[in-house]
Amino acid sequence: MVTRGGCHCGAVAFEVDGEPAEVERCNCSICTKKGYLHWIIEAARFRLLRGSDKLAVYTFNTKAAKHYFCSACGVASFYIPRSDPDKVDVNARCLDGIDPQKLHVVELDGRNWEKAIELRRKTAAAAVEPRK
Repeated sequence: MVTRGGCHCGAVAFEVDGEPAEVERCNCSICTKKGYLHWIIEAARFRLLRGSDKLAVYTFNTKAAKHYFCSACGVASFYIPRSDPDKVDVNARCLDGIDPQKLHVVELDGRNWEKAIELRRKTAAAAVEPRK
């Protein structure tokens, strides 16, 4: 399945292989203000269809995350996350045909980012570790 998405004005459009089953809601300063619902995917599953010339980027603090947004309408539909710089973080609210109210949402304590990411990585590693 391919899911399409983009910004409000349509200048930026992308497609992703798959659809989200679960997303994260972060309480950090930027995610709270943007209302972002995070769906982090492998970069190979993401294809920018149009709008590379319309994308602007915002960075702050460590400058590791690249927060892309449409320079025409201001919508931030995806970014390169600090936690996973080899992946793409798609804003599930910007996906066509996906009702964000029906997604399973996991809370991420982004106000305590380092601890939250360490816990997420440990939890993910434990999930793939073979049982003895």
